[in-house]
Amino acid sequence: GASWREHRKVCTWDLERKLERERGRLEGEDPAIGSACLELGALYHEQDRFGEAEERYEEALRIFLAVEGEGSEYVAGLCANLGKLYDTQGRVDDGLRMQKRALRVYRRVHRDGHEEVAGALCNLGNLRLCTGELEKAMRKHEEAHAMYVGLHGEDHENVAKVLGNMANVLKDQGKGAEALAMQQKALDIKRRALGSDSNDVVTSLLNLGSAYSGQGMLDEALARFEEGLGIVRRIHPERSVTEGKFLENIG
Repeated sequence: GASWREHRKVCTWDLERKLERERGRLEGEDPAIGSACLELGALYHEQDRFGEAEERYEEALRIFLAVEGEGSEYVAGLCANLGKLYDTQGRVDDGLRMQKRALRVYRRVHRDGHEEVAGALCNLGNLRLCTGELEKAMRKHEEAHAMYVGLHGEDHENVAKVLGNMANVLKDQGKGAEALAMQQKALDIKRRALGSDSNDVVTSLLNLGSAYSGQGMLDEALARFEEGLGIVRRIHPERSVTEGKFLENIG
């Protein structure tokens, strides 16, 4: 069947009709109904229709559990999606429970050293940060970092992403200077991996400038803001919200 990542985005009406058709055509717990629920749930989630997203995700989870068992990549992916959904709604304990389950299943399916396992570790680390369990958060991110480096080498956007997560933990631990150094390292990797004229680099420059400003390092902050503003104006010559943010910080 199609892989988890191949579910494409289409309009809600189309997916609702598709689900109705599958229900009418098939009986019981059929994977085609599960896939239609998954697609529709993901679209509802994207539209912030959280209650409807949860219903469709849970239905898809029941179906894939019945058809494929706990050791299914669909089960892992649905648990991860539900974990993110619960976190968005402030249901952190439910989110942790689901992300732990997603990690267990991904490890069973892929073993350590796989992209999905590393991503699940990042999700769990971010939730641990939300609950203030900073040491546990850092351990998850460090484990994910080692996997990403093993998979891609140092210069990859996912390595930069997990370094950014680690910087957030360091900041909450009161290690401002170390957090800044980690953010700068993540930015340097993004430049090499994605090129300077990318939206990810722009976002990192805005965040790093704000972090330097928060530490009272105003010259360093201004340099990041001015660089980011220059990139935004090159890649988005029309007026943009991001340009406004840089101008507001430059004052």
